[in-house]
Amino acid sequence: MNATDWGGLATIFIAAGVEWVEAFTIVLAVALTIGWARATGAAASALLVIAALIGLTGFGLNAIRADFNIIRGGIGIFLLLFGLRWYAKAIRRTAGRTRLHDEDAAFARTRDGIGGAEARVAWVVAFKGVLLEGLEVWLLVVALGQTVGYGEASAGAAAALLAVVAAGIAVHRPLAAVPENALKMFVGCALLSFGTFWGVGGLLGETATWPLGDATLPLLFVFYLAAGRLIATLVRQSLSGPRGARA
Repeated sequence: MNATDWGGLATIFIAAGVEWVEAFTIVLAVALTIGWARATGAAASALLVIAALIGLTGFGLNAIRADFNIIRGGIGIFLLLFGLRWYAKAIRRTAGRTRLHDEDAAFARTRDGIGGAEARVAWVVAFKGVLLEGLEVWLLVVALGQTVGYGEASAGAAAALLAVVAAGIAVHRPLAAVPENALKMFVGCALLSFGTFWGVGGLLGETATWPLGDATLPLLFVFYLAAGRLIATLVRQSLSGPRGARA
């Protein structure tokens, strides 16, 4: 494996970890309402669906005999759109336009929402929560798995899941100490970097577009990180300026 592959695996591990932290918060809230057996059963059912989707999609893409550059270009465009979502959220939170994600608050909201619910409803809440968070993991594994390998990408997502579960069991409370916004900024910059590199390179030719080859990826990452910080600073300053003060 080269540096690009390790970068892709690190992106999958961190992004999946963020999603699994949010899923764990939901499962924990449900478990304290209907018990761990039912809550973990719901979570396991959702994870089986995600695993099946990863397997079926990976098999389907491998069965398609198409030009690799076209596939990579399409995946790059997808990563640009997907990464922009993470990137924009991280910038808004850094700039103070959106509140930082609070796992303790999310835990309280989930418990309040299912406080008087029947066991069946609470089970659905846990299943739906894990499934929705897991769908983003599935998309990342499918996209980055085209380069780093589906086995490696799936292993990275699974390792992140095990790490979150182990940490959650150890503290037995929402993982509020995880710096989610900083991690989302990292993931957003990484996805945009891979998306730019593969999207433009796949459509126009990597050799002609990126003469530095894989060494372009860290440069793109630094560019997006610096741009994100600059945008967040400018937005924060505009909010604290004269017009912001009057508002």
